[in-house]
Amino acid sequence: MEDTPVASPRYLVLDGCPVEGMEAFFESHLSHDLADYPGGIVLPLDKPYRWTSADLVRKCKFTLQKHFGERKLKVGHAGTLDPLATGLLLVCIGKATKEAESLQASVKEYVATVEFGATTASYDLEQPVDQYFPYEHITEESVRAALPSFLGPQDQVPPVFSAKIVGGLRAYEYARSGEAVELRTNRIEIYDISLESFTLHNVMEGDGYMVDEVVRHVHNYHTSSTSDGSRPAATLRIRCSRGTYIRSLARDLGLALGSGAYLTALRRTASGDFRLPA
Repeated sequence: MEDTPVASPRYLVLDGCPVEGMEAFFESHLSHDLADYPGGIVLPLDKPYRWTSADLVRKCKFTLQKHFGERKLKVGHAGTLDPLATGLLLVCIGKATKEAESLQASVKEYVATVEFGATTASYDLEQPVDQYFPYEHITEESVRAALPSFLGPQDQVPPVFSAKIVGGLRAYEYARSGEAVELRTNRIEIYDISLESFTLHNVMEGDGYMVDEVVRHVHNYHTSSTSDGSRPAATLRIRCSRGTYIRSLARDLGLALGSGAYLTALRRTASGDFRLPA
């Protein structure tokens, strides 16, 4: 992301803001009068691992309230990222909060790493492995052959560990209490899906394991005790519609290959016209 503000017909796009060091960045790039930004501000940020989207919005709001001297400053985001995901989160400030819905509706791009041969209840690293499956038959060629079947409009079942509202509660609240819940399918669309890299296993090194360098570069990869590094993994680049759960896509890819699978890393690289630097 550039350090220079980009003009917009509706709002100011302020690129280059670090998550740590926001106060100094705003001091250098913004006046102290919110009236100087009548259309509001859109702040593309790189959400850190383990932060919730709400955590990042709160940090922005607190810092900007001090900067502008506005206690009632409106701040929101355009599209939630899971705590275990990293990458592009658009934070909308002031009048730009009115644009959040249209920004959220834009096409998204993700880089995701899927590990085969096991599943978790959350379809990612949030929950421990609950089942193991054969994976010796899974090859780079078989993964490439399976991907085209995921292109186009489709009905997707969201994860039970998700923020979907069911009977006034979030689905994950039922899941964490052990109560069964049935989720309606989402109509989504996958516009493009490609294989970035494939590894049969990760090489053990000391107390951890070496991760494919493509994976390390695109994810800010975080290893977990959920995986021992012995199973095959594929890193995918995906362009998709709003409402797509990449965790569910990981699950479905495992099923398509006659195995289990779950998400071990996820990074949002683009949303509409906004893109993280390579």
